[in-house]
Amino acid sequence: MQMKLKLTVAAAVATLAGLASAQDVQVVKIGHVAPTSGAQAHYGKDNENGARLAIEDLNTQNIVIGGKKIKFELVAEDDAADPKQGTAAAQKLCDSKVAGVVGHLNSGTTIPAAKVYNDCGIPHITGAATNPNLTKPGYKTTYRIIANDNALGAGLAIYAADTLRLKKVAIIDDRTAYGQGVAEVFKRVATSKGMGVVDEQFTTDKATDFMAILTSIKAKAPDAVFYGGMDPQAGPMLRQMDQLGMSNVKYFGGDGICTPTLAELSGGAKTLSNVICAEGGSSIAKMPGGEAWKKRYDAKFPGQFQIYSPYTYDATFVLVDAMKRANSVDPKVYTPKLLETNFKGVTASIAFEPNGELKNPAMTLSTYKDGKKVSLN
Repeated sequence: MQMKLKLTVAAAVATLAGLASAQDVQVVKIGHVAPTSGAQAHYGKDNENGARLAIEDLNTQNIVIGGKKIKFELVAEDDAADPKQGTAAAQKLCDSKVAGVVGHLNSGTTIPAAKVYNDCGIPHITGAATNPNLTKPGYKTTYRIIANDNALGAGLAIYAADTLRLKKVAIIDDRTAYGQGVAEVFKRVATSKGMGVVDEQFTTDKATDFMAILTSIKAKAPDAVFYGGMDPQAGPMLRQMDQLGMSNVKYFGGDGICTPTLAELSGGAKTLSNVICAEGGSSIAKMPGGEAWKKRYDAKFPGQFQIYSPYTYDATFVLVDAMKRANSVDPKVYTPKLLETNFKGVTASIAFEPNGELKNPAMTLSTYKDGKKVSLN
């Protein structure tokens, strides 16, 4: 009887301990926004995958903040690369009381969403949006962990003028905040280097037929075409350049075209080998933890890697690192700690300028050989 009583008491103590332990677990929501529908869904799914992998890894670390064990959950939203949907998604995350946000992907969605996050006091970190205007309002909640268009557009123009010694370029942009932004920087630096801009055209981020634009450009006999936009347009454009016999014209673009998917979208066009594109950060091979991380990513999400998932992975960790240093998951408490970040990530050692830009951002130039993207530097 006494033994049975001892066992009963022990069981009760264990049950109470278990309940106490369960009550001490705090769920912390981290938002993610990107286009997971539409023509740019391959970018968005890759971004979301990076954040999901980070959440899984963080939940294996038994993190304790403010005396409570933390369980992180990802709240993923689709903005379809549309500014209106982007601000709606941002407001939804604010209303859901997420502790922080990773995203958005496009500059055109990130810039208006940044005001929403600022107004509700939630920090967000983008690993993909590159328009310099993102950080100009000076919001204390806005951060970027990738090089902006000032670096990308300038790097491409310098390579075109100084390394390839090209003289004439035609410029096309898709009228988005990203496309126009990177094209403007390229034009400014190219002309300062003595290159002539022989034609300027624009399209949209929904277009697929570029024959009229390209026919006009062909008549001006440029050495190169610069396209400010994304790969769903760049792929068909390369095919149509091939059809028009523009096989000797170099094709420049920023990180929006610098994807493995470009080879598929170009449909085997010979002009693919003329592509020179720039992306913020180092190549996977040169990232501090790139190759080991990529193996884990590919095992979990085979065939889905594009560009930005290492950055969304790091962005998620940077948010949590600030929470740990503040010993709080309250955005009002931990957001100021983001400016003090000194985090060794997969992509780089991450620290921020006072305006939320990444300190000492790297940039990689790439081309395509035998249908595969290869680094030039």
